[in-house]
Amino acid sequence: MTTDSLFKPFEAGNLKLSNRVVMAPMTRAFSPNGIPGSDVAAYYRRRAEGGVGLIITEGTAINHPSAVSHPNIPNFHGEESLKGWEQVVTEVHAAGGKIMPQLWHVGMARSKGDLPNAEALPIGPSGLNLSGEPVTEPMTQTEIAGIVAAFAQAAADAKRIGFDGIELHGAHGYLIDQFFWEKTNKRTDRYGGDFVARTTFAVEIIEACRRAVGPEFPIVLRFSQWKSGDYNGKLAKSPEELAQFLAPLSEAGVDIFHCSTRRFWLPEFEGSELNLAGWTQKITGKPSITVGSVGLNSDFVGGEAEKNDEDNIGRLLEKLEKEEFDLVAVGRALIVDPAWPAKVQSGRTDEIIPFTPAATKTLF
Repeated sequence: MTTDSLFKPFEAGNLKLSNRVVMAPMTRAFSPNGIPGSDVAAYYRRRAEGGVGLIITEGTAINHPSAVSHPNIPNFHGEESLKGWEQVVTEVHAAGGKIMPQLWHVGMARSKGDLPNAEALPIGPSGLNLSGEPVTEPMTQTEIAGIVAAFAQAAADAKRIGFDGIELHGAHGYLIDQFFWEKTNKRTDRYGGDFVARTTFAVEIIEACRRAVGPEFPIVLRFSQWKSGDYNGKLAKSPEELAQFLAPLSEAGVDIFHCSTRRFWLPEFEGSELNLAGWTQKITGKPSITVGSVGLNSDFVGGEAEKNDEDNIGRLLEKLEKEEFDLVAVGRALIVDPAWPAKVQSGRTDEIIPFTPAATKTLF
């Protein structure tokens, strides 16, 4: 099958990409004291040179003491960190790529005592961890307003230093997703209730970011059904519920939905072959990004290789040809082989370096 569908240009508003390949955000933790250095800039530039149309960076910490849980996860605040990110943007643009930061707060996925700020307590909608157990007090209205403002400031800084848009991390059981999820959100105020009401926190963040960057700057929202440690978790159990969940987020100002799944070829609901990105595009009419083991012949679970779809790329191209989704995020395959897009486009798939967990130990 031809790879033309993967390498044709894409436009959404003022976002213009040379192809449909997106580098998925992947935590690398190679930024000491939260400051991305020249090695981080070179790492992202290498992917742009390898043919990636849009890079979404690893998760970056918004300006809050408990935003992340590792001292080498990059910040997206402070003069030194933002200067480092400005250099990343310069390098990626010089190589002809586009790039967005992923803005992140881990919420209750952080444990007490985690660095970089050991004294900072984890925060969440109801103070419950991902198992539903109480750890801290529920977030106050003042804390919620502060987090919303921190996301908006990060969005404004992203635009100021030359990024091509932002992605909000609303997936995998982190803070925004903890408000979405009934298991971690037991609030009785306007931030809690049914799964539509539980989008209120995210809606306020999206709206605040939109005010901060204006109408033309792209905002991507990453969301997932599954949570860290619960691959069977579901926010929406049917297309009808998914439509109700997505409506307020779309109306708030999301331009592109990044729909995180473990395996892109699996249908999201019974009775249709559409995956989560396919349903999201169909429901909202907005572009969607699919993701989930793209380019991986095997997945690694607990260090053991688990066989994936035999015709991984073929299935991907088939769905893209049908325009079920618009963009394709590639993760671990790009960690090990920065030239993955160029090799796929030129038919040199036999030259692609296969992923192994050892690849995550270095930043190349």
